[in-house]
Amino acid sequence: MNSSKYYINLSNDYKMPVIGLGTFQIKDLESMKNVLTTAINVGYRHIDTAFSYSNENLIGAILKEMFNKGEIKREDLFIVSKLPLNGMKPDAVEYFCNLSLTALQLDYVDLYLLHFPVPSKRSDKDKEVIVIKDGVFVTDNINLADTWKAMESLVEKGLTKSIGLSNCNSKQIQRIYDSARIKPTVLQVECHAYFPQHELHEFCKKLNIAFTAYSPLGCPGFPEFALKDWGVKDLDKPKLLEDKILKEISKKYDKSPAQNCRGLYVMEIRHKKYDKKESTDLNNFADVILVYIFYG
Repeated sequence: MNSSKYYINLSNDYKMPVIGLGTFQIKDLESMKNVLTTAINVGYRHIDTAFSYSNENLIGAILKEMFNKGEIKREDLFIVSKLPLNGMKPDAVEYFCNLSLTALQLDYVDLYLLHFPVPSKRSDKDKEVIVIKDGVFVTDNINLADTWKAMESLVEKGLTKSIGLSNCNSKQIQRIYDSARIKPTVLQVECHAYFPQHELHEFCKKLNIAFTAYSPLGCPGFPEFALKDWGVKDLDKPKLLEDKILKEISKKYDKSPAQNCRGLYVMEIRHKKYDKKESTDLNNFADVILVYIFYG
C-alpha cells in the first residue's frame, strides 16, 4: 500500500494522511535517520513529534537534508508537534511553538496539539517539561480555555494550519470546544485492541473531530523506557502482540499481529529496522478487531 494516497479531510478542510509515523522514544540521530528516511521512502507523509520528545532537532536536520536533495517537498508532508505541559500559560504558548519550529527548521507545522490537559509549573529551564518536588508532580492553575485561545492565535499567525488536543477526555474536549473560535480538528489518544476507546471515538465523531490513535501496537517497549527515563519500576503492561486471539486472526489472514493492530488504529512508532512491506501493507484483510480508522 502506498500510504501517501490515503487521507481524511479535517473539519477545516485540510487533508491529513491516515497513516502516521510516531517518533516518541527516538533520541539518537542514526536511529531517527533510519526510521524517518525509510518511512518517507515507502510512502509515509504524516510525521508526529513533540517538544517533550527532545528529538525535533534530529527530525529538522534530516528533513532539511531531504528537502535540499529534492527527495521530498515540505508541502507533501504533514508534520505534527505538541505544546508541552510547562508551556500552557497563554503567554508561553507562542514561545514554545516557536522553539519547536526552530528545532524542526520549519516555518509552520500542519497540526499543533495541546499535549496533556495537565499544566506543569514552569521552571527556568525550558526542557524541564514537568517539575517534581518531593516526588510529587507540581501542577499549575491554568484554565485550558485560555491556553486554547493562545493556540488559536498560532493559526492566525500562520505558525500552524490546524490545532487539536491530545490525551483529553470528553468533558475537557467539550469545555474547550464550547468556548473555541477555532474548533479542535484532531484528538490524539492512546488506543489499541486492549483499550479501544469506543465511547470517546463516538463523541469525537459527533463534534467532527478526527480521532487519531497512538500506540496501536500497545507500546511494547514502554516499561523499559519508563524505567530508564522516569525511574518507574515494575510497570506491568500487557503484551498485545503476543495475544492469542490476535495471533489466530493474523494466521487466518496471513498478516502479522502488528499489521492487524495497524489495521485497527494507525499512529505507529517504529524505532528499529523493520520490514517495509509489512509496515505499509494494510490491504486485503478484515477481522473482528478491525473497528475504526479515524472516523470509522
